[in-house]
Amino acid sequence: MKTSTLTKTAGTLALVLASALCLSGCKEKKSTSAKPLLRVGMECAYAPFNWTQDSKTTPDGTEAVPIYKEKYYAYGYDVAVAKMLAEHLGMELEIHKSEWSSIGISMDVGDYDCIIAGMGKTAERELAYSFTEPYYYRDNCIVVKAGGPYENVKGLSDLAGKGVRLTTQLGTGWVPLLEQVPGAVKPGNYETTSECFMAVSNDVADVVVVDLPTAQSALMTNKGLKIIRLAKDDTFTGDGPMVNVCIATRKSDTALRDKLQKALDEIGWNQKTKMDELMNKVILQQPAAN
Repeated sequence: MKTSTLTKTAGTLALVLASALCLSGCKEKKSTSAKPLLRVGMECAYAPFNWTQDSKTTPDGTEAVPIYKEKYYAYGYDVAVAKMLAEHLGMELEIHKSEWSSIGISMDVGDYDCIIAGMGKTAERELAYSFTEPYYYRDNCIVVKAGGPYENVKGLSDLAGKGVRLTTQLGTGWVPLLEQVPGAVKPGNYETTSECFMAVSNDVADVVVVDLPTAQSALMTNKGLKIIRLAKDDTFTGDGPMVNVCIATRKSDTALRDKLQKALDEIGWNQKTKMDELMNKVILQQPAAN
């Protein structure tokens, strides 16, 4: 009986001690900064929207942001906007790196609270997330190999029935657009846009469907590619949602969505001229490796 009582007492003490340690640890984590956290998820591999770099600053001296639990830093258009929002809201910015294919899942389980990652607001995504108004408007394009058989393409009709090999990034709003090219071959899509461009360079694919800033970024380090902006009367249809780049929060977290939207409104981040000025600047800030 005495042994049983001692065992119960020891177990109770252990439970109390474990609870105390947990509370102590949680308290310590919160006290590392006097500011609330703005926890943002992004690929850190989607230049010029976001990328990973070794140094604390970009080539022109602009401060990058440490990636959570990594020894690397992130910068790009998304990071620049996130920095502006965090500063305006009096919050500390925390960047979390995520694979694109799991970026929404990681937010849903609480790894971070919003996605600022060049995400287009599509009808399908609106079923799962809450979105702000656009913080960037982009144009779509295709990328082919310079000097290749498709470098003089003007519109989609020039690709029809030729067995052209099309690719794009997995899990994006560009994937459905591949079906709009009759007779096209789809060898497979890729986790990152960098892999898409490499596929064209290595003759694994003929055409990448992507956005213009990402294509412009790729051409800075790969002169063997060519950007083609399709004729307005001979281009993709239904690609409008991919033009609107918005911040996503969990579907139920409309409070954070509204807080971020209010901040965007207060800093006047709804003018395309401002957006384009920042994008043009950021493209030149990326390290050569990106």
